[in-house]
Amino acid sequence: MGVTAAGTSDGRSGPPHSVLADTLLERLTVSYPAAADPERAATARAYMKDIAPFLGLTTPDRRALSRTVLRGTPPPDEADCTAVALRCWRLPEREYQYFAVDYLRRHVRRLSSGFLPVTRQLVSTAPWWDTVDLLAAHVVGGLVTADPKLRTDMDRWIEDEDLWVVRTALLHQLRHKDATDTERLFAYCARQSGHPDFFVRKAIGWSLREYAKTDPDAVREFVARERDRLSPLSVREALKNIGP
Repeated sequence: MGVTAAGTSDGRSGPPHSVLADTLLERLTVSYPAAADPERAATARAYMKDIAPFLGLTTPDRRALSRTVLRGTPPPDEADCTAVALRCWRLPEREYQYFAVDYLRRHVRRLSSGFLPVTRQLVSTAPWWDTVDLLAAHVVGGLVTADPKLRTDMDRWIEDEDLWVVRTALLHQLRHKDATDTERLFAYCARQSGHPDFFVRKAIGWSLREYAKTDPDAVREFVARERDRLSPLSVREALKNIGP
């Protein structure tokens, strides 16, 4: 059963109470800032188009610090995961959100289908490819694999006005390989083939390119059939490794 989080004045879910989250956030907010590098932080912020401030931690350093933060803590339940994610998303520096994404990826099998609304909130809050793509492929994709009824939610997400929710619907099957719902994959790509945004067009090509590793002929046939509707970027990405 999913976890009901506390509400906030803007209608978004607030984090539920979690002693484990209290422990992790207390450790995080001491260890991460202690290793901050202001010069690297400025470079990262510029590279990520000013989506958020950064502490300036390298990925290896951040993950080493995260292992220390996690040491000796028990496995989380869904309420713990919800609390950790939402509380990390409330902190300004991007590295805290990276911690939350890694945490959810590690514990996705502990999450029920009721976690999907939390994931949607994360996808649509301070969205950029650095968090959205991992949430799509590893968390949303994992939830849909565990509960195929969530495919109907993806059918709604592909129609959403939020381009990052659309991108998530397109990318959630990236790791499904032979288990890919090809009817939905191709339908989603066709549905958003005329989308004006770069990140949606790129996601169409990426999702097709990834599935081409499993069934290149099916991707070639789809691209040939839809070529007049697909953007040149989507076509180029889709056929990058298999040719026309």
